[in-house]
Amino acid sequence: MFDVVEFVAACRAAVTDTEPQLAIRDTLEAAVANPQEVAAALPPTRAEIVELFGSPDLTVLKVVWAPGMGFGPHDHRMWAAIAVYSGGEHNQFFRRVGTTVTCSGDKELRPGDVCLLGRDAVHAVANPTAEYAGAIHVYGGDFFGTPRSEWRGDAREEEPYDVERVLASFEAANRPPAS
Repeated sequence: MFDVVEFVAACRAAVTDTEPQLAIRDTLEAAVANPQEVAAALPPTRAEIVELFGSPDLTVLKVVWAPGMGFGPHDHRMWAAIAVYSGGEHNQFFRRVGTTVTCSGDKELRPGDVCLLGRDAVHAVANPTAEYAGAIHVYGGDFFGTPRSEWRGDAREEEPYDVERVLASFEAANRPPAS
């Protein structure tokens, strides 16, 4: 049975490893080997970002994307590891070109998949499925306190990442469509 407290403790131990991102990957792979157990403990029933643990060197989040929901190109400025336990994530990767970005590839994630992102990665995320996409995101730093960038609009010009706007977009995804 997946236990959130035990999982966070395993992540806290893994981040002290000589290769913390690889140790976190192993921890996530073990967790999502039984995605239904993770979904029972971290129900993917609404769009949300929930901090399970946060410190200067580690952030563990429950991230749930509503069906069809997405978020444009952004960076983290720290390594990240993503494990999907329901639905799916389409990650589109970008590389910097001056103050803008250009597409450089993509990766589909489904329940049981784990994806590692380097500290310089820029990606956009979308849920291409008709169900809520539940994932555990683990970051090698303070996700909410680290200044970073996002690229919005057609020109995709770099601007500061707006955490409050992101959280509001998740909350907005839970509202019923206007009739």
